[in-house]
Amino acid sequence: MMAQRIKLASYNIHKGVGTDRKRDPARILKVLAEVDADIVCLQEADLRFGTRASVLPRFLIESHTDYVPVPLDVQHDSMGWHGNAILVRSGITVESHDIIHIPCLEPRGVVTATVDIGGVSLSVFGMHLDLSGLWRVRQARAIAALGDAARAERPTVLMGDINEWRANAGCFREFGRHFTVLDPGPSFHSQRPIGRLDRIMHCDRLRVEACGVHRSALAATASDHLPVWAEFAVG
Repeated sequence: MMAQRIKLASYNIHKGVGTDRKRDPARILKVLAEVDADIVCLQEADLRFGTRASVLPRFLIESHTDYVPVPLDVQHDSMGWHGNAILVRSGITVESHDIIHIPCLEPRGVVTATVDIGGVSLSVFGMHLDLSGLWRVRQARAIAALGDAARAERPTVLMGDINEWRANAGCFREFGRHFTVLDPGPSFHSQRPIGRLDRIMHCDRLRVEACGVHRSALAATASDHLPVWAEFAVG
């Protein structure tokens, strides 16, 4: 039996504001088309103040991409939960989804979905962790415990903007108890990337085939982060 191959990506879209200080949702969608992942976790996908509306209007996603937002059942005009959102390629079945409260100093949350992709059930967690190291460790501990419960049932991937500059920080130790923490490469700042802030983590039911940072002229301008990606084989 052939192994199912799955490509996942994580992208902090900086509320659609690029390094040229212009808000351009269509440009973000073009970068996603370049990455061409099956599942994407987004951070800063909603405006922070006011109505907290989605940066990427649903009609724009549906008319310009092959993606469908996971319905998180939050505020009417929002796509995410504290800016975290999940997009899946059309044809992937969303079996369940949820929003998760985590310990926080700043407004933070986690989004999760269980999807069926080519007959493989997969749990995905998307996150954007705190700027404070102490709170990041607390958040990582809570998320890792939830991920550990999910991996007992099915292959599980966690990804997002971890906001951690140090290679051996406590939040990585928390995740590393249950998951392999990938290092796709430096993804921040997009103009001159040095920070390895965006990470993808996976359980032992998945075999990583490749991972990296998506670099292009468009991606260098569309946000202050570059997308990171990983390809997995399962089965």
